[in-house]
Amino acid sequence: MGKENVPVDYFKTKLREAKVHFERALDCKHTEFDDLYPYMIEHPQFFWYKRYVAWSELLTIVKLCGELEVNWKEQFTPQQINYIESRVMSGTVLDCWYESKEHVG
Repeated sequence: MGKENVPVDYFKTKLREAKVHFERALDCKHTEFDDLYPYMIEHPQFFWYKRYVAWSELLTIVKLCGELEVNWKEQFTPQQINYIESRVMSGTVLDCWYESKEHVG
């Protein structure tokens, strides 16, 4: 597929969905992951793993957007862009993802 045939709206939608998924995981809210692995809720490491899966999904979509020259940065704050570009999900990312009290509903 050439870049001239890239469905930009599709990738922007997938990026928005990945961002929401990651933010819901950060906020310990229900995600599709809970439905796939309901037994994991009983284990303390579940929330860390759930966040890792959502972070990986977000990075994958961002990588595809970059390769296809789809602007992904417009959906994020400058600080979030820095976190994504560093690619490492750290305690800082988990604690400081939101620069304001604005959270996913």
